[in-house]
Amino acid sequence: MRSSSPLPRMSRRGRVTIAVLVGVFVLFTLLGWGVQAWTDWLWFEEVRYTEVFTGVLLTRLLLFLAIGLGMAVVVGGNLWLAYRLRPRLRPHSVEQATLERYRMALTPRLGTWIALTAAVIGLFAGLSAQNRWNQWLLFRNGGDFGIKDPEFGVDIGFYVFQLPFWRYLLGVAFTAVVLAVIGALAVHYLFGGVRLQGVGDRMSNAARAHLSSLVAVFVLLKALAYVLDRRAMLLEYNEGAKLYGAGYADVNALLPAKEILAYISIVVAIAIIVFSNAWMRNLVWPGISLALLGVSAVAIGGIYPWAVQTFEVKPSAKDKEAPYIQRSIDATRAAFGLAVTETTPYAASNLTPPANLATDTSVVSNVRLLDPQLVSETYTQLQQVRGFYDFGPKLDIDRYGVNGKTSDYVVGVREINYGELTDQQNTWINRHTVYTHGYGLVAAPANQVVCGGQPFFVSGFLGEKTQEACSSQTEQIPAKQPRIYYGERMAADDYAIVGQSDPNKKAEFDRPVGEGGGESYTYTGEGGVKIGSFTRRLLYAIKEQESNFLLSEAVNKDSKLLYVRNPRDRVEKVAPFLTLDGDPYPAVVDGRVQWIVDGYTTAATYPYAERVNLQTETTDELTNRGTFQLARENVNYMRNSVKATVDAYDGTVKLYEYDDTDPVLKAWNKAFGGDLVLPKAEIPVELTEHLRYPADMFKVQRNLLTKFHVTNPGDFYSAQDFWQVPNVPDAPDSGQKQPPYYLFTQFPGQEGPRFQLTSAVTPNGRQNLAALISGSYVGGKPRLEVLELPDQTRISGPVQVHQQMTNNANIRQQLNLLSSNQAQVQYGNLLSLPFADGMLYVEPVYVKSNQQDAYPLLQKVLLSYGDGGSFVALADNINDGIKQLVEQGKRAGQGTSPPPTTGGNPTTPTPTATPTPTPSGTGTPPPTGQLATAADRVQAAITEVRAAQTSGDFERYGRALKALDEALTAFQQAQQAGNPTGAPSGGPTPSVGPSAGG
Repeated sequence: MRSSSPLPRMSRRGRVTIAVLVGVFVLFTLLGWGVQAWTDWLWFEEVRYTEVFTGVLLTRLLLFLAIGLGMAVVVGGNLWLAYRLRPRLRPHSVEQATLERYRMALTPRLGTWIALTAAVIGLFAGLSAQNRWNQWLLFRNGGDFGIKDPEFGVDIGFYVFQLPFWRYLLGVAFTAVVLAVIGALAVHYLFGGVRLQGVGDRMSNAARAHLSSLVAVFVLLKALAYVLDRRAMLLEYNEGAKLYGAGYADVNALLPAKEILAYISIVVAIAIIVFSNAWMRNLVWPGISLALLGVSAVAIGGIYPWAVQTFEVKPSAKDKEAPYIQRSIDATRAAFGLAVTETTPYAASNLTPPANLATDTSVVSNVRLLDPQLVSETYTQLQQVRGFYDFGPKLDIDRYGVNGKTSDYVVGVREINYGELTDQQNTWINRHTVYTHGYGLVAAPANQVVCGGQPFFVSGFLGEKTQEACSSQTEQIPAKQPRIYYGERMAADDYAIVGQSDPNKKAEFDRPVGEGGGESYTYTGEGGVKIGSFTRRLLYAIKEQESNFLLSEAVNKDSKLLYVRNPRDRVEKVAPFLTLDGDPYPAVVDGRVQWIVDGYTTAATYPYAERVNLQTETTDELTNRGTFQLARENVNYMRNSVKATVDAYDGTVKLYEYDDTDPVLKAWNKAFGGDLVLPKAEIPVELTEHLRYPADMFKVQRNLLTKFHVTNPGDFYSAQDFWQVPNVPDAPDSGQKQPPYYLFTQFPGQEGPRFQLTSAVTPNGRQNLAALISGSYVGGKPRLEVLELPDQTRISGPVQVHQQMTNNANIRQQLNLLSSNQAQVQYGNLLSLPFADGMLYVEPVYVKSNQQDAYPLLQKVLLSYGDGGSFVALADNINDGIKQLVEQGKRAGQGTSPPPTTGGNPTTPTPTATPTPTPSGTGTPPPTGQLATAADRVQAAITEVRAAQTSGDFERYGRALKALDEALTAFQQAQQAGNPTGAPSGGPTPSVGPSAGG
């Protein structure tokens, strides 16, 4: 009698329907992949980096096949072996009777089922493996660092290049064995090799041999994992020292424990084979062996290290962990380029503005007043001309030599912003064939304003000359090719179709001319993918899902397609192994506008080095405001190894080696043929003049230096000398860190003015100034310098200085006049400038009207010298402010208190900061009643202000200033109440000098 199948049969129509649906799905999947691959190849061919495309593609394919086939063979082979080892005779039982129906259904096509299962597992394994292409390329091409780790004496290259891929392969092997065990166990159970019911053994000899062998292989892999774990311990977090790298308990307890466990694992693997098959032939002793391995892992690898850490290390952690803290300090400083930091003591003992401040030519004359974030609106309003032009939310700082003098300039590129096209303009034809490019690099000296606070524009004009009084009459930074086809404002779908077969037909809008008119242009550059043929047009019509590629007459036989137009995206596609800086910047190099992008090589397996998250470390006030936020990548090694350029006209990408000693870059260059990155010697001289210390690299180094400037392990453990990055001075409660700022200036110890990135830091938990950190290039080499102030310095930090300057009574009055219901005051970069063994602070003050389309104008400059509160000024320009500071310094030298002054508004010198009784003999009686009480309240408030200022407690200082303001108001009311006629009062008039009001 024929038994019925437990699985229902599908009708022929159902099978055909499923086959058609699967076929359509596969077709469209393959079509989409094919179109993407083909267009990628054309793009890489355009930029002449096809070795990157083929290298990555072939590596992905190799890993997909190798790991996928390997996993499929291991799993499928064990499934097949389990079937071949099935018992021929099975005892009769209800269990076997139930399984018989499934055996009858699966056996006729068992090979197909096994192959399908193995293929699915291999597919997913291969898809996972192909994402490891970067690890494999480094594994294959990596070399030595020439530095050995302090514990095993192994070259750092093993940890960076070899260890990540070995650990991945070990994980693949574990997965394969586990899946093989599960699959083999299922097959053995299905075909009677493993039984839960019936007489006799629960497992056949063949099944026991098979499964025990797989378990033994798993245990042997565990032994190998213990060996690799010994190396990986140098990368783990040391809770005792709060640093990365193996500590005392790790080295003296866990390290030998891992070695012992590796040997135990080998013994257990042998015991499993022997006890299961050669001797007792049961699973009792193999089970006991596995249990002993588990107990050993807990006792030797867990309890023993915990006991050492708890009872030996914690009571004297400072001494026990000292050698390992030193290892972490040294490794971190080496991995992030901090080892060459030059630290110079800076006493900052001069608290009085020196006379030579007014005649200085190295610092004062180069003080940057224009804030690239604030004046971007000004550039947009004054240089936009058409609504679809845009400069972005933040401009950039660069330096140029004009008329024999090098100065820093605020530069921006006039780009097309497709989001600002009107509804009438925003058609497919206009968006992709008419409005194709921007025009001009607009620059203005960073230390100069004209016409009531506007920048003095010197380049990027839409005509050959300008007669405007607020701009240069000629191009001082001329660009032979000013058109901008590639820029930061370009999104992923902002492609442009350029090129004309008719030389007289110019479809592209070039630049506005006259009243409402404009010139037209036809692209003549080398960039772009040719799409003149029907095949190419069809290809990109599918890619962009746009039929106009085939239907529009705007696409002709000479057309080119420009896409991937954001310079950062362009470099990222060409060099996918680089981490790119978030702030590309434009420069005119040899008459062409070039985007300069800094590229970093990183690693996450440098022994003992501190691990940081790039997104966290580089986020500050400017993040996503004209800059790109970095990915959440954890790294413990970082080098600015590559300077990349992207031509703004034709999109040409070039990668230049900048750190010629970086082993990671050498490995990547070797992986892609050896000539992917151009040697450092080939960097054009004119390009070298515009290279700058990269912002994101500096932020990471600055943040690490707040701790790792301390090189003594005992001091590091106590953490007493740690620093912190201050918050934004004009918004400290926002929690956003003050961004570093580029300056062209000269610091103490430097031979001349230098273009450098600078940041102030304060002691941890306090607000006074601790140090100034600067990064610059000297002779083509990066130089990181620290000016370190004494521990108990009186010099205020950026947040304190801003509050002291803006809370000064006279200055606050002037600032209140600038701000009203019709306007608002905005503060620019607060610059910290060491000068004459003291500290000069400069902060530009902008005023922006509340009217529509208003833009900020520089109206005043705040200045302070010394401790931040004694000598302050608010002036119309930097020169007037310096003169006021110097004059205050002279008065202080003559014994009179320096008055805070405001530019263009002379004020009466302010007496000392205490209510001084009228001298005897003048006939004026001392205050009595409410007036005396009010005077005492003022005196107490002033005393509290001084105490709060000295303590560095910002919150206390704010409360003290508020109390002082209330006390002064009460005193004035008491005066008016006692003298309604306005005659001179009999009491003293309390006044607040700089030390109290600042």
